[in-house]
Amino acid sequence: MDVPGPERRLAAVLAADMVGFSRLMEADETGTLARLKTHRIELIDPAIAKNRGRIIKTTGDGMLVEFHSIVDAVLCATEVQHRMMRRNSDVSPARWIQFRIGINLGDVIVEGDDIFGDGVNVAARLETLAEPGGICVSSAVRDQLGERLDGVEFEDIGEQIVKNIARPIRVFRVRLQQDARSPPDKMADTVAQIGRKPSIAVLPLVNMSGDQEQEFFADGLTEDVITELSRFHDLLVISRNSSFVYKGKAVKVQEVARELGVDYLLEGSVRKVGDRIRVTVQLIDAESDRHIWAERYDRKLEDVFAIQDEITCAIVATMAGRVEAATHDRAKRKPTDNMAAYECVLAAKVLHHRSAREDNAQALRLLDRALALDPNYAHAHAWKGCVLGQTWVYNWCEDRDATFQQVAAELETALALDDNDSDVHRILAAVNLNREDHDKAAYHQERALALNPNYDLIVVQQGELLTWLGLPEEGIDWIKKAMRLNPYHPERFWNHLGRACYCAEKYAEAAEAFSRITRPDHTHHAFLAATFAQMGSAVAAAAHAAEVVKREPGFTVATYLATQHYKREIDRRRHEAGLLKAGLPA
Repeated sequence: MDVPGPERRLAAVLAADMVGFSRLMEADETGTLARLKTHRIELIDPAIAKNRGRIIKTTGDGMLVEFHSIVDAVLCATEVQHRMMRRNSDVSPARWIQFRIGINLGDVIVEGDDIFGDGVNVAARLETLAEPGGICVSSAVRDQLGERLDGVEFEDIGEQIVKNIARPIRVFRVRLQQDARSPPDKMADTVAQIGRKPSIAVLPLVNMSGDQEQEFFADGLTEDVITELSRFHDLLVISRNSSFVYKGKAVKVQEVARELGVDYLLEGSVRKVGDRIRVTVQLIDAESDRHIWAERYDRKLEDVFAIQDEITCAIVATMAGRVEAATHDRAKRKPTDNMAAYECVLAAKVLHHRSAREDNAQALRLLDRALALDPNYAHAHAWKGCVLGQTWVYNWCEDRDATFQQVAAELETALALDDNDSDVHRILAAVNLNREDHDKAAYHQERALALNPNYDLIVVQQGELLTWLGLPEEGIDWIKKAMRLNPYHPERFWNHLGRACYCAEKYAEAAEAFSRITRPDHTHHAFLAATFAQMGSAVAAAAHAAEVVKREPGFTVATYLATQHYKREIDRRRHEAGLLKAGLPA
């Protein structure tokens, strides 16, 4: 009897390896492993799954993947490399994580879940020939693809002799779009059509102290403000090198703005007086030469670096909101037909924060318009997911299941387009919280906070999430920090504070927070009913309970609690006890 030989098949094999893994591990082992894990979870594994790939094996810094289609393999590789380029754009070159990828179409031997043979060996050798962030493929891959993939071009780098392969291999390099020296004309046309981000230059703060040591403080503070402002994706910030050209010079605002091509300028001064330091800053609209915001910070000169951090956060958090408000005012003065994609998103944000049904619908129309202008506008997709999420939360939609699926789809698109947008992760955290997936919500919240720690919406959501996780005391601190960051915060911040105070059994503070809401709905009255019941104020509790039933006749405690996201049963029981004590129907 003939003994059957090993199973063989033709397979598209992708081999990937991380560049400089040993160097990065030596410099920062924990951070490198955490970032690599993040890239796997958010980017690489989903791209493989989307393109119907199967991970055969992984090493500390590489992996082997099999695809049934060579088209799927190349699409997966190009998606990973393009998105890694975008991720690295927010990281210093010394910390870049880059991959080399090789793809081959060849015969493989199958043993259980593993594959071996020439097809695998060639893919591994192609990977070593690829540049950091690049892709190399065999002639078999190139021939099979033909012209089937629009936008994917190849460069023939000839026959290569590689280790442990007797014959030379004909190799082609995939030309990624970013390889081009200059963007194609159609890209420039697209950029011209969509809304231009508001732009700002931070001029070097002037040292008014007569103390040379304060020069370092002033320059360091200027650089920190530039760096932190750059975290806001919808703000174009001129680099330090360009801004510091004007150090020590008398300047005219409108001339500097024209030379740098910016809409706004931040200027200011540092003065040391005794044991105190005073920093004064002002934001100027260059178009009208109008001061739109000014602030003064007085601090004791005990820890100069702590002062630098504190003032940086205060300037950045407040100023980003002031720039957005000023830009919105500009947009309102323009005819509607001339509003560009950015301005549509900006107006939609303002409407969304009102938490009213008609405003929400108008915000959705503006976001649809922004996406018609620029379908690849990640921030617009993220905010459309956020606005749709509000319709889901308040039941302003005909089909809640379909709406929730639409929210998820918009956020998936936004994440694919730009996974360094803090708003994308902020909204994904909120969506996963609504799914009762506290771990995934915490993961995306952590990413959002790392990407932009001075964004009030992210900071307040940190407090909200900690409350749901059973850490309301910490939550209160974060919510109050968000209120300090943005003194013009949306009214719903009081709602988050009230919830956190109730969970921390600080009932008087909870009642005070909820009383700040000018247009309370039945949920606010339910919380107030529970709060006053816990305080022993039966009359006030009954009055708010009656208001709940009046506004929501079918209200029951059980149905209402099903919409709350407490991780700990003890927190849910505390809320339930207050509602029942107030006389609300079980």
